[in-house]
Amino acid sequence: MAEEQKLDFDVYFFNLLMMFASAAWQQLGKTASPVDGKISKDIKGAQTTINMLLMLRDKTKGNLNKKEEEMLISTISDLQINFADEAAKPENKIEEKKEEHKHSKDCGCH
Repeated sequence: MAEEQKLDFDVYFFNLLMMFASAAWQQLGKTASPVDGKISKDIKGAQTTINMLLMLRDKTKGNLNKKEEEMLISTISDLQINFADEAAKPENKIEEKKEEHKHSKDCGCH
């Protein structure tokens, strides 16, 4: 029997990281969907996915080994750079939804 190679990272953590990264790359329009083979963009979705990775980084701080931490930081950095490039394109500008202001006698805007 061949001796199993010991990995210096948790395979489940790596798979979770790759699951999020794959979703973000698809949302950025950088890779095709495995379902239909089409490329589409969802900039807001990509932003949410990257924010989830940032939350994962914050929540796992001090609990990852060096290799896992490097993989996570590298993945986040690559995604953030590509997100910035895509979000800067005129057709992908993220507009914040502005709530309609309801005037009242005390609002002070008149």
